[in-house]
Amino acid sequence: MLHPIFSTVLGHPELIAEHAANYAALVRQEASEAGRGLVARIVAGVVAAASAMLALGLIGVAVLMGVLHGSFHWVLVAVPGVALVIAGICAWVASRPFPGYAFDDLRAQVEADLQALHEAGARHERH
Repeated sequence: MLHPIFSTVLGHPELIAEHAANYAALVRQEASEAGRGLVARIVAGVVAAASAMLALGLIGVAVLMGVLHGSFHWVLVAVPGVALVIAGICAWVASRPFPGYAFDDLRAQVEADLQALHEAGARHERH
């Protein structure tokens, strides 16, 4: 006597093909979600690095202008400060921990399928 999975595969191959197609769609969806999070973190890291370099350049210009004119003006702090704030926010976004939801639905589906196969095998052995 054949295991129930073999009789299903032999009797209804369209069910197996549909199940495989659903797995492929689930993998595509999960990979897309994980990819979006990764791209967002990469972009935030690049913007943070660029803003930090810009802030360093603006700080240098502000110091030179302050020394050249012999006076202090609030704009000499505000302009580089904005670049530093942007760099800090982007660095925080880039360094956040990666959410643990990646491929959780796929794992749950595989576990459910394996559990169903074990139950079918146990019922098959009892008969």
